[in-house]
Order: sequence, then C-alpha cells, then structure tokens
Amino acid sequence: MRLTWVQPEDLLPHELAASRDEGRDVTAIARRWAAAGGDATPPVSGASASPAPAALRALAVELLDAADALPTPGGEPGDLDEVRAHWPAAWDLPAKASLDRLHGGWLGRAAGCLLGKPVEKIPREGIREILTATGRWPLRDWFTAEGLPAEVAARWPWNRRSAATSLAENIDGMPEDDDLNFALLALRLLETAGRGFTGADVAEAWLSWLPAGRVFTAERVAYRNLLLGLVPPDTARRHNPFREWIGAQIRTDVYGWVNPGHPGRAAELAWRDASVSHVRSGVHGAMWVAAMAAAAPVADGIEAVLDAGESVLPPGGRFTAAVREARALGAAGGDWERIVDALYERHGHLHWVHVRNNAALTAAALAYGGGDFERSVCAAVSGGWDTDSNGATVGAVTGALSGAAALPRRWVDPLRGRLASSIAGFDGIGFDELAARTFALAGEGTGR
Repeated sequence: MRLTWVQPEDLLPHELAASRDEGRDVTAIARRWAAAGGDATPPVSGASASPAPAALRALAVELLDAADALPTPGGEPGDLDEVRAHWPAAWDLPAKASLDRLHGGWLGRAAGCLLGKPVEKIPREGIREILTATGRWPLRDWFTAEGLPAEVAARWPWNRRSAATSLAENIDGMPEDDDLNFALLALRLLETAGRGFTGADVAEAWLSWLPAGRVFTAERVAYRNLLLGLVPPDTARRHNPFREWIGAQIRTDVYGWVNPGHPGRAAELAWRDASVSHVRSGVHGAMWVAAMAAAAPVADGIEAVLDAGESVLPPGGRFTAAVREARALGAAGGDWERIVDALYERHGHLHWVHVRNNAALTAAALAYGGGDFERSVCAAVSGGWDTDSNGATVGAVTGALSGAAALPRRWVDPLRGRLASSIAGFDGIGFDELAARTFALAGEGTGR
C-alpha cells in the first residue's frame, strides 16, 4: 500500500507547482530534483506508482526544507489583523435566523455533496458524456448507471465506493463524506470549547475525534505535522504544498450558521480553524464561505450573501480577484457552458483540488443560479473540478436561503433525514437534530 499525500517524493512535485503559482523561484530546486532522476509531474491521486529509493526520498526531504525556507510571497495579508483592517465598519444583517433555514443549510450541504460525489475526480468532459449517454444532460437530477453504455463507463469509471452510495438507484441516506465530517467536527468544537477556541483546540479535536484516514491533502499533512510535535500555525507550513487547496474552504459553514448576520465574526472563527492547515488563499477561502454562511440564513437574496462573503476578503488578493471575476461572469447569465469555458481558460492550470479554481466556480454558480437551489447546485457539479465539495458549499448557501421546507423533495427525500459518519457520536444522526443544536449555538451568539 502507498500512503497518499505525505511521502516526500510525492510532495515535492506538488511543492514545485505551488511555489511557482505563488511567484517563488524554485528553478534551482527543480534542477537538482531532475538531475537526481526525480519526476517533477505531481501525482494526481496523491502517490506515485512505487516508493522512491532511499537516496531520492532523502533528497526530496532536503528540497522540501529548501522550499520552505524561501521568502514568503508578498502582496497578501499574512495575519488576521491585516485582513480585518480592510473590513467595512459595519456589515451586520438582521440576526433572525430560523430553525427552518438552518435546517435547510444542513440539508442543502448534504444534497449538493451527494450529487457531486459519484463524479468526483471525473473531468468535466467525462461528466457531460455520462449525462448525455443516460439522457440527463443538462444536469437536473441524480447521476445513474442505469442505461450507461459499457464503453462510456469504462472511459469514465465511477469511484466504486462513492457510486455504491450516491447513484440514484443506490441512495439510502447521506453517506459519510469529509464535506460533512468537518461540519460535524466544527459543531462539536463549538459545543465543547466555545467561541473562543484556538488553533490548538482545533488540532486537539482532530486528534481526538477525526480518524487520520478520513483526511486528505493539506489536512493529512497537518495531521502528520501534529504527530511530529508541531503546533498551529506551523502545522500548515512544513512540507505542505497543499496549503492553498480547498480543504479549509469545506470546513467552515457552521461558523457562519452560529453567527447569523455577522460575517466578520464567522470569518474570525474560520481563520482560526483554517490556519491549522492552510495559508493565504487557503485561509481566505475558509473565511469567504463562513461569511456567506453567516448571511445565507438571514439574507433576502444571493447578492447579499455574495456581498457578505467578499466583505471579509483582502483587497488585491489572488483569491479575491478570482471570486469577484467569476461572480461577474455568472451574474451576466447566458450559456452556462460558455461561462465555465471562461473559468477553465483562466484557472485550468490549477490542480482540481486547488482553492481558487473551485471558489471561482462556486461564485459563478451562485451568481448564475440566482439563489435557486437546483439551478445553482447542478451548475456547480456539472462544471467539474471538486464536484462534491463545490456542490456542498453551493447547496449549503442556497439551502439556507430557502429553508428546509422550501427545498425540492426529490433532492431531500433520498437523504432519509440522516447521515453517516466515523466521528464518534454522529453516525446516523438526524439533520433535524443538527439543525436544533446549531440553532441553540446561534442563539447564544446573538443574545436570544
């Protein structure tokens, strides 16, 4: 077995790509790696086919250390106080979140995640071919293997474990997924450590309640760093080429839901959580989603939600520019496929789990969907990249905008009102109970 996302020889090619994206000069590092026979192609699934020889692995560790020692790129705020200095003096919305709208957020997150789950890792062209072959293009319903020609199935194979629980013919409740596990963990963290939790509290929660095999990319690196004795935020910075990927962006909805109408408060909690495993754009994505989640249960429409998300972002940052540009594309309307073409032209060089491309697709889908759950979630998932994570985020926002009672039954009923999880105490829990516990925490935060 090859352990993914942590082996030095697998991390280094990703580090070269990450450093170049940040504007750091890794020419000398890349030259030494190539001269030693190292492969500079990042392994798509997190691990190369076979372990590297001991000497090559040792060199990879040395070169990762050298990359870590390079100067930090400038131009983007490095701490929360710098980011907060740019926030509007007042942005709070009326804090009147209802139990139904928080329930809608939980259900929407699950349904959107489940829709994208079977096609995670399948590229955009494969998603379209599957849907066309089964008579479901454009996407407006669950994926199915029924009627899928064998040659198409062979060309674009499902993730077997995901397909067994997330195709239309197999759905029986919400299966386990990291996009829901982290929301559950955030809820438990708030219930046990309170709103004043620290990065150390997040780290302790991971080690106590989150199985290591259920984390990936930046979270797996940070988990390893915790076991090596590092503490946050250093856990995000050592040998972590995934520091600006999507992992933190999928973790922070609950911080918004418990701060309805207060995007700044939500973003501060998100910053503390995200800094355990991410930096810069990786953290900004977490703040952006948390701020939108704070607005969604109390806002009147999607524009106010998107405004709230952008209000906590640093001006001039790469992430900020990506979501604003994508929002404008989505808001202009027209053919969704042409919008996605433009996003791929702009961000297609990034890994399918990077934060900027996925946030851009999320922003465009939200603006394009105009707050409608089905239109928004189907747009996000059909756009490819990290399909389950983007579906979850878009579903959470639009689900909280509409409320549980208004969500279409065909997206909600297959969930059976429950979800599976490997986090102790949450397996089989009902979405109604999660909403009630979130509502109680939201009341503590607003004085109700």
